[in-house]
Amino acid sequence: MPAGIGASYRSLGDLGEDVYKSTTIVDQTQTTGQSVLESVKKAFSFASPKVELRKKDPLIVDRRESVSIVSSTMPSDSMDDIELKNIQLQFPPLRCLSRDDSSVREERVETDKGSLLVAVQGNRAKPAILTYHDLGLNYISSFQAFFNYIDMRVLLENFCVYHVNAPGQEEGAPTLPEDYVYPSMDELAEQLLFVLGYFGLKSVIGFGVGAGANILARFALAHPEKVNALCLINCVSTQAGWIEWGYQKLNVRHLRSQGMTQGVLDYLMWHHFGRGTEERNHDLVQVYKNYFERRVNPTNLALLIDSYVRRTDLNITRELDPTRKKEGLTLGVPVMNITGALSPHVDDTVTLNGRLDPMNSSWMKISDCGMVLEEQPGKVSEAFRLFLQGEGYVVRSPRKPVTPTTPEGNCN
Repeated sequence: MPAGIGASYRSLGDLGEDVYKSTTIVDQTQTTGQSVLESVKKAFSFASPKVELRKKDPLIVDRRESVSIVSSTMPSDSMDDIELKNIQLQFPPLRCLSRDDSSVREERVETDKGSLLVAVQGNRAKPAILTYHDLGLNYISSFQAFFNYIDMRVLLENFCVYHVNAPGQEEGAPTLPEDYVYPSMDELAEQLLFVLGYFGLKSVIGFGVGAGANILARFALAHPEKVNALCLINCVSTQAGWIEWGYQKLNVRHLRSQGMTQGVLDYLMWHHFGRGTEERNHDLVQVYKNYFERRVNPTNLALLIDSYVRRTDLNITRELDPTRKKEGLTLGVPVMNITGALSPHVDDTVTLNGRLDPMNSSWMKISDCGMVLEEQPGKVSEAFRLFLQGEGYVVRSPRKPVTPTTPEGNCN
């Protein structure tokens, strides 16, 4: 049977008896001429390409229409023909270390060695956690992200955190006077007495990193009655060796004369993250590099580094004889000693662990990280929560309890 251009047809055998009869059998109710003529019209109208007739007859489908329908419902195989225009890549904004946190209140505390900026976070009626930061950092860059972590936010419902900033290390701090004598590590520890007196705190839980951990350890040795427990991260218990002393003295000279040079920046990144950080967490590296370059006062940092490199040994030793443990040869408070597997301070924490009483201390090395608070906050928060629970503090778990399900059927 003929078909119009651009149309498709089926065999008349597939069309059923009605269509076959309408095109081949003469209608007996009409005259012979008329019936033949009508039959011819019907036959040609069946094959006609006109749109109106095709729409009336559902058996005829335009190929172009079928192509458009298939194209709209099926993925196209010729994706090379599609040209994307006005497409712009949008990258998420870099994380910003900012002090814009409404839950934190900053207060100035006057001491015998100058004033300290203390940031308070939480309900002051709750037990106190006192934090101290590391070199080149302050409470914002060292603890803000960690204590805003979801698990730690639950912990804050049970505690109040007091973030202590070393003199001149807070964000936007003015340059300290030239005649200012920066406190030694022992004097920085003694300044904490003024902080406890200002806020009316009888005792605290210490949480320190690096240089701050060393300061809190000194405070616990001098005033054990004012410290309930210690969480020390990358704590060094010995005096500086010759290699560290040489590097740090060079950093101090550059910071005072040239500011934050590339050499000082590289040392700070190594000090906090260890090696291979670019491959592990490129975005985090960029955040801290920008922070060191733009937000740190180099002169004030040089004074803190010079004080840290002149630190003395903690003079603690492990005493296994129970009759001599009361002599206070080591830290008498419970200690959780933490480091990262990729941190350059792993050996220092091992040395500290060997000088602590194994009955009230624990050593923890977290894998795949150097700066544990930034790279593994979940593991640190979980360990810290369990540590506090072991010391008798009631801490609500951040995880929802699993409700036991009863199997269907009668339970006898």
